[in-house]
Amino acid sequence: MSTTAVTTPPAGSRWSQYVALTKPRVIQLIVFCALIGMLLAEPGWPDWTAVGLSCAGIWLVASAAAAFNCLVEQQIDRRMARTAWRPTAKGELSTTQALLFSTLLCAAGSALLLWGVNALTMWLTLATFVGYAIVYTVVLKPLTPQNIVIGGASGAMPPVLGWAAIRGDTGPEAWILFLIIFLWTPPHFWALALYRAEDYRRAGLPMLPVTHGPEFTRLQVLLYTLVLFAATLLPFIQGMSGAIYLAAAIVLGGMFIAYGWQLWREYSDALARRTFRFSIWHLSLLFAALLLDHYLMPWLS
Repeated sequence: MSTTAVTTPPAGSRWSQYVALTKPRVIQLIVFCALIGMLLAEPGWPDWTAVGLSCAGIWLVASAAAAFNCLVEQQIDRRMARTAWRPTAKGELSTTQALLFSTLLCAAGSALLLWGVNALTMWLTLATFVGYAIVYTVVLKPLTPQNIVIGGASGAMPPVLGWAAIRGDTGPEAWILFLIIFLWTPPHFWALALYRAEDYRRAGLPMLPVTHGPEFTRLQVLLYTLVLFAATLLPFIQGMSGAIYLAAAIVLGGMFIAYGWQLWREYSDALARRTFRFSIWHLSLLFAALLLDHYLMPWLS
């Protein structure tokens, strides 16, 4: 029988525990990508009320998915240094508390999207929740080393959600943005998995470096950066963007390929960490350039 005392968290810490469940840094990138979809959906400035409501609704449902992920993976999280600090892994929040929190966030976000935005955005956002929280977390992640590739479809949805929120449909431009994030996800995540391979091995998860080895994974990272580079040229080819975006896509894509090449030829954990960090900058700056191009090119042409 355990004799460890159960202590009540000091004032304010319970709030921080719930916030931690939502994975704020990840959610920030999700909402940013959704915002890009909203802003690109209109040639001029969009309806800012719709933008605000959409961002809030998507943030709530995405946070609910993150909290549900922490709930489902609490046993796995305890065995991984990267995630052992999470409130569910440490036992600071119970299963009931985490489930109720996730349910309330999802319900609030869905209601906001349905009544404040449109039904299409609500259903697409709910489908994304199911794709990430159930299909990826529960089914794919413990089953196949291709989990991040297949499950990446959910993570690539934010621009489509943003586009649907403003336009009420999902045009080809939105799916081009989806494709870019979909192809970006494997090299981004596998760079992390390379230097966290022992964590995943202890957790019993079939991540690519564990099942196929680091050398094969490094080659996959390089190959995906090449395919991603081609995909990032599609906005220019489609006519969504001009020279500003094209220049940014070439420079950022070339840098990502260079990281992938170095990772393949001369691996080190430090290089894998730099590659992972750069991948976040790559996507953020790429979409920022797309947005800059969207508003500046009409003035420059």
